[in-house]
Amino acid sequence: MTRSMNVAAAIPQPVRLAQLPRLKPGTVSTVDWHALSEPEGRRLRELGLDEGVEVEMLHRSVLGGGPVACRIGRMTVALRRHVAAAIHVLPTAAS
Repeated sequence: MTRSMNVAAAIPQPVRLAQLPRLKPGTVSTVDWHALSEPEGRRLRELGLDEGVEVEMLHRSVLGGGPVACRIGRMTVALRRHVAAAIHVLPTAAS
């Protein structure tokens, strides 16, 4: 029983992009498109954000509800906090 719990603990679980630790890369697992307005969803798609894309949290604003800066592929973009919360990311395992 202990061995199965250790295996389960080793499997990374998706987190919201807004909660991804700073400078830790991850891969987009899902996007909650219904939580976003049509223009917000369109902007993310235009930026190339979809399942399987590499992302990295670069900076959070000092104020709790402010924007976040993240890297999507090779671009650095600023996202509103509620947009980043709609993006679910699978943290990349440490090598």
